[in-house]
Amino acid sequence: MKNIVVFASGSGTNAERIITHFKNSDQAKVVAVFCNKPDAYVLTRAANHHIPSVTFNREDFYQTDTVLRKLAAYKADIIVLAGFLWLVPESLVDAYPDRIINIHPALLPDYGGKGMYGMNVHKAVIAAKEPQSGITIHLVNKEYDKGEVLAQYITAIDAEDTPETLAEKIHQLEHQYFPEVIQSFIADNC
Repeated sequence: MKNIVVFASGSGTNAERIITHFKNSDQAKVVAVFCNKPDAYVLTRAANHHIPSVTFNREDFYQTDTVLRKLAAYKADIIVLAGFLWLVPESLVDAYPDRIINIHPALLPDYGGKGMYGMNVHKAVIAAKEPQSGITIHLVNKEYDKGEVLAQYITAIDAEDTPETLAEKIHQLEHQYFPEVIQSFIADNC
């Protein structure tokens, strides 16, 4: 049984989807949710599923080994970033090489990098009049959105789409595919 720790910063719909996907799995389970915002709704979602949560600040994450020690306490095998916006520090990447998975709301390498998250991505994609967008599920390395791509899923962009309607299409892809890709990754690599 592999232990998944989910990192999230916001509402936590993807985190909750991952929690429920692995709830009855004999392969892996979510053992904790780590969050950098003490008022984020993801913490409520975790509590509703009886999943412990850990909050931390910038100093804990970048200046000390606090987060690494807490990950070790939960015996984390895999880290999943589900709407977590901070660049993962080198110490964490080094401690979990090829075992940190992220989801990005666009088709990388386009529309990735610092500042490209959430509605910023969807606004840029719509402004560029792209015919399609999608999600990229990838491993995390020491640069924003540059790790090995595990999977991409595409949705068409219609002429009447707005950043908000595109965001909804992207959320549907995330909820459908993210847990499955995590499960396949664990089966093939752990």
